[in-house]
Amino acid sequence: MGPRGRALVTGASAGIGEAFARELARRGWSLVLVARRESRLASLRATLERDHGVSVEVLAADLLDPAACAEVEARLARDDIELLVNSAGFGPPGVFADQDPAHLTRVIRLNTEVLMRLTHAALGPMRARRSGRIVQLGSTAGFQPDPYFAVYGATKAFVLSFSQAVHEECRGHGVQVLALCPGLTRSEFQDTNDAHAEDLPAWMWSEPDAIVQAALRSLERDDAVLVPRWHDWLAATLATLGPRKWVRRVTAWATGRM
Repeated sequence: MGPRGRALVTGASAGIGEAFARELARRGWSLVLVARRESRLASLRATLERDHGVSVEVLAADLLDPAACAEVEARLARDDIELLVNSAGFGPPGVFADQDPAHLTRVIRLNTEVLMRLTHAALGPMRARRSGRIVQLGSTAGFQPDPYFAVYGATKAFVLSFSQAVHEECRGHGVQVLALCPGLTRSEFQDTNDAHAEDLPAWMWSEPDAIVQAALRSLERDDAVLVPRWHDWLAATLATLGPRKWVRRVTAWATGRM
């Protein structure tokens, strides 16, 4: 994917964020890794520096802490970040009326406000030098209402809309913005959010490494949106075209199984 540079990856201690860090290091990119779990980041840093000989910085930060978020924004403003991967996020399942609104507010802040702030911080220097790329981790959940994941799905709808708008604004400025929208992915997300779907067939699941490879290819094409697998793309397309009543009910049936 183009010339090597320095990438900042949030949510880098697990899942798709970690997969981005490993693949970018394999390709020779220097890295700034951001996540809450410092021990995880330190272990990953040691592995990547040993195996690939790249420079790896670690920023242990809870992005919901305004001071920690500001620290990452300041790091992005130093004008050496060629690629930002906004991968941090979470979203617990459940009936909305039964959930803790304070916890759901944290979901909204991390998945939308923090992503927006980091994007803004990165865009200043990227636009000034007319070079840069941003990958926003969305989800197929952003293409339709998601009963039992009502707030999470709404935040991913924000990511999808926001990223496409900024992609268009950046045309002609040398900056690419990609909304990466995978479907079910094998990662810690299910355990962290107490969302389990073991009875779903294997073909429905994606692996983080495959998603990262697809995203890096998509950046080469300057895509605005990527749904990596054909069946997820078909489901997302049908969700935008189908009768809203049936889209809601089919989605409720599918998410209810988790």
